[in-house]
Amino acid sequence: MQPMGAPIAVDCNNFYAWCERVFQPKLRGKPVVMLSSNDGCMIARPNEAKAHGVVMGAPWHVPG
Repeated sequence: MQPMGAPIAVDCNNFYAWCERVFQPKLRGKPVVMLSSNDGCMIARPNEAKAHGVVMGAPWHVPG
């Protein structure tokens, strides 16, 4: 068994949104958010969504 190397840190804040943009290029540059499947809260938001004031963990179904 080989010793483990240095840990790798990855920022996955908007990973899901990035993946969706890979498969749907028309979404590039748009404020895409990803919702959790159990409670409809925002779990991923790229910089475009942050610029619109989208808060991480905010429920989508509650009017802003």
